[in-house]
Order: sequence, then C-alpha cells, then structure tokens
Amino acid sequence: MREALLYEKLSGSRVKCNICQWRCVLSLGKYGVCCMRQNVDGVLFSLNYGLASSVAVDPIEKKPLFHFYPGSVVFSLGTWGCNFHCIGCQNWQIACTDVSSLEGSRAISPQQAVDAAKRSGCSGIAWTYNEPAIWFEYTLDSAKLAKENGLYTVYVTNGYITEEALDMIGPYLDAYRVDIKGFTDKLYKDLARISKWRGITEVTERAKHKWGMHVEVVTNIIPSMNDDDGQLEGIATWIKDKLGDLTPWHITRFYPHYQMDHISQTPMSSLEHAYDIGLKAGLRFIYMGNVPGNSHENTICYSCGSLLISRIGYNTKIVGLDNSKCRKCGAEVNIRVGEVRHV
Repeated sequence: MREALLYEKLSGSRVKCNICQWRCVLSLGKYGVCCMRQNVDGVLFSLNYGLASSVAVDPIEKKPLFHFYPGSVVFSLGTWGCNFHCIGCQNWQIACTDVSSLEGSRAISPQQAVDAAKRSGCSGIAWTYNEPAIWFEYTLDSAKLAKENGLYTVYVTNGYITEEALDMIGPYLDAYRVDIKGFTDKLYKDLARISKWRGITEVTERAKHKWGMHVEVVTNIIPSMNDDDGQLEGIATWIKDKLGDLTPWHITRFYPHYQMDHISQTPMSSLEHAYDIGLKAGLRFIYMGNVPGNSHENTICYSCGSLLISRIGYNTKIVGLDNSKCRKCGAEVNIRVGEVRHV
C-alpha cells in the first residue's frame, strides 16, 4: 500500500480522489470505482503500488504506436483494476476484478522495472494492458526514473485521467496512446458505463498541446454500436481539428470478448468505410488493426506516395525516412525516431 497522490480530505473522514474523472468520494473503508484505492482511517491509499498482473517485452507497434520509435521494443507492464467497466474488454481478467486479485501479483519496483527494460534491450517502458492511471503513483515514480535512464515512456490509456494528474506526470511522459471508443453519450454509457466522456478529448488535447506528447488514437469498430457515420465522422474531425492531420488514427477490428460474445467480428466493409471517412476528414495516416497482412498497416507518404515503413504483423522495416520526413520528397510525417535504420 502507498498513500495516494492528488486527493482531498473531507468532513466525516471522507476522502475525494482526483486521479481520474470519476473523482470518487469515499467514506471510511470504501473503495473507488477502480477497486484499487481505499479510504483507510481517513487516508486514501493506492493498494496496487508496484504490483503487476502482466509484464512483457513487446514491439511498440503492439500498443499500437506506429509513429513512435518504429521497430523498437518496449518493456510493458499492467496492474489490476480499471475505472471503466467495458462489456467487451479483451483484458477483462485483469481489468474487471477487485483487491482479491492482488494475491496473484508480481512485485516490481520502479528501479527493477527500469533495470529489466535495459537488460532486455528495450528503448522504453509502457504502462498498458489495463488503465495506467489505476496505479498512477507507481507510473509516476517509474516514469521519472525511466527518463533519468534514457528510456522513453508510454501511457496506453482510456483517457479518463484528470488534468491535474496529467500535469503531474506530463513532464515525464513521451507518448499518449488513447482510446476514443465512440462519440456519443449513449456509446460510452452502454459500452463502458461512463456518462461524462467529453473530458477524455479535452485531456488528450492537453497531452499534445501543453506537454508535447506524441499522440495516437485507437477506435475499435464495433458493429451496431459505434460504426455509424455520425460517430466516425465526429472522431475523425476531432482528430483533424484538435490534434492535427498528421495524427495517426488506428481503426481496429472488434472480436467477441467477455460480455459481448454474441456480437460478430467487424466486417471488412465497415473498416474500409471508416477508413474512407477518415480520408474525407483530412487525416493523413489511417491504419487498420486486428486484420493481419492488410496493406493499411504500412506507412505511406501522403505527399508523394512513397513507402516509408513496411509492416507485416510486427515485422517492421523503415525504408523511406530521414528522421521525421519522407526521404524522397521531404514531407513532414510526424514520426518520432531514434537511430533510423535504412534498408
């Protein structure tokens, strides 16, 4: 256990958590929506500090991040719990749980995580698999240490973090890969049990413009839920207008999971339609995910049509870049790279 950051002590020994946009007010002994924060004697504690459910070395493309150190590998950690309750969660075994799951944890300190990342040949650390703000204090300590050791840092997030929590970790966070699940109140309520979702877009804009984080957006296209033109046009237009036309949009195929095993996987025609909507909105880089081998995994220069990065699954080859520009025509393509490997 670790005393939480960013909380208020209220009358009657209650506390108010300000890590995520639920801003839970907890009476004595009560847990937050995430099930990983508890009011103990009028003090808010994080129960899962340094307790991992999942640890792996992943290609950065798996997050997915396609314009951020392509071809690198990243040390990836997840914990338990979530502040969303998505009925189609693909990681429901670790996200849709409570404190009883902590008994199955792997304890890993920030220093141990950094050491393991370097030992494994990773270029950075990502907090992923479940919502990283759930163990905010741990990710903050780890991100500070990672930056001291020359590692990049990544949040793979649902975006429900508060502005003040984002501002606390902002100086130490390089990439913000955010899910935008839909663009209506009904979608977020039906899918994730969230009624106030607009703050997700506002915090994402803050991550990019205040803190200069590299931002990529993912939308899992779910038949009959968020595949209508209104929502897709809303997401694409928001990305273009608020994040910029060079921001990658990953449209991914839904597969049945958890409480949504009655819904069929997304047809290719729906993904192609979403792709066309993104192009019409003015987005330069739209990728299709969960469809192995499709040509929309590659990065193509929007200006001259040259192949910049080829991808087959997680086999990534940089073939046409000079730093963040097209080698052939010089167009800026918004790709953060380390040492570029030419082939």
